[in-house]
Amino acid sequence: MGKFLKIFCMAAVSLIILSGCGEKQEIPEQPETEQTEQSETDDKTEDKTEDKIEDKTGDKTGDKTIDKTDGKAEGNEAQNITEEEIDFSNAFQGINGCAVLYSPSENRYSFYNKALSEQEDSPYSTFKIVSALMGLHNDIIKDESSTMNYNGTEYPNPEWNGNLTFQEAFQTSCIWYFRQIIDAVGEDEAEKELSELEYGNCDISQWEGSNINPYPELNGFWLNASLKISPLEQVAVLSKIFEGKSIYDRRDIEILKKVMLTQDNGTQQIYGKTGSGSDGEAWFVGFIETAEQRRYFAVYLNDVSQEDQISGSTAKEIALKILE
Repeated sequence: MGKFLKIFCMAAVSLIILSGCGEKQEIPEQPETEQTEQSETDDKTEDKTEDKIEDKTGDKTGDKTIDKTDGKAEGNEAQNITEEEIDFSNAFQGINGCAVLYSPSENRYSFYNKALSEQEDSPYSTFKIVSALMGLHNDIIKDESSTMNYNGTEYPNPEWNGNLTFQEAFQTSCIWYFRQIIDAVGEDEAEKELSELEYGNCDISQWEGSNINPYPELNGFWLNASLKISPLEQVAVLSKIFEGKSIYDRRDIEILKKVMLTQDNGTQQIYGKTGSGSDGEAWFVGFIETAEQRRYFAVYLNDVSQEDQISGSTAKEIALKILE
């Protein structure tokens, strides 16, 4: 009996041990769950990495090459983006400002005062480049001869006092003409197109503007109001439009080019638009084109200490010196 009891106890212990091993064999299923969770974490990390790369498209210092993954490129091939910092201080003559140049053919950015080139400010009248495209894209204007009717108000700028064609309005930077265009486009469509272009902060919340001018038709979200954009972003938007990477068709872009033409010496053409603020801010943005290549630029001034001397024309003069 004692021997039988001993055998029975040994068998029971063996069953307990075997049962314990069975439980341990189920543990590998737990790492499978952990593996899945880790995989999801890795995917999120990759997404964050891509976002980080895109956020730092222009975050390059010195003269160096950066591998950047372009999400739109086939096969997600890495693009080599080169940047350099250039001393354009002689062109600026003591005025606080910055310059950004971009050559798509070389994939090269050139900066003067890079920190300022990444700060957003009101686009002022440089926004007429985009509002003009919106008007063409939505059939509000048809071509450079499209006319808007004057309302009879005596404006401080006598060139605005009359019916104007698109070309005349662009060249005289007539605010009321482009106010009519943007109102006809409407808030929903304007916001959609700004988002597609990744135009600065895309903020049109102050649709009617900030009342910096005495007439409602001379105000808007792009004039010292909610919409902001940096010089670096200006260059990116221009490149997207004129390199054919936006929703706008070639015909509309060619019409816009006609009214943007600033200089033509036979071998190269300069296209651009000025913009002027009231506290020492000014812009000249556009591109220079030859038979071989196109280079985009943005010159931005922000110097309240010299606000009486600063205008879009000042920014344009500086840009032309840089582009010589």
